[in-house]
Amino acid sequence: MSDEVDTGNRLQEFNAYRQRMNERILSEDNQVVRRFFALDTQTYKDGALDLKTKELLGLVASMVLRCDDCISYHVAQCKEAGVNRDQFFETFSVALVVGGSIVIPHLRRAVDFLDTLETSERENL
Repeated sequence: MSDEVDTGNRLQEFNAYRQRMNERILSEDNQVVRRFFALDTQTYKDGALDLKTKELLGLVASMVLRCDDCISYHVAQCKEAGVNRDQFFETFSVALVVGGSIVIPHLRRAVDFLDTLETSERENL
């Protein structure tokens, strides 16, 4: 499989899986899960901190906690919120300083996913 095919499908597959599983999870009759999902949604809305800042904070936390799905999600959300490449790399540097060298493999995946988003963006122009 070529990188071009992989690039085109990676974001779609990530989003489709996330949406499908969120719908599946929220179809269960569990108020704790539903309330937690609602709290997560509310947390990232503009407030004293804007959405972009909150997504960058989520990205740092996800990198330090080493959650690749969360990292991909926040990279995509940050991109959608208008974060540019320089801002991403300053954010990555904060995560490295806070988390240490164990964050490096997750930094690689974050940059790879960012590259995928940027390639997809260029292809759709």
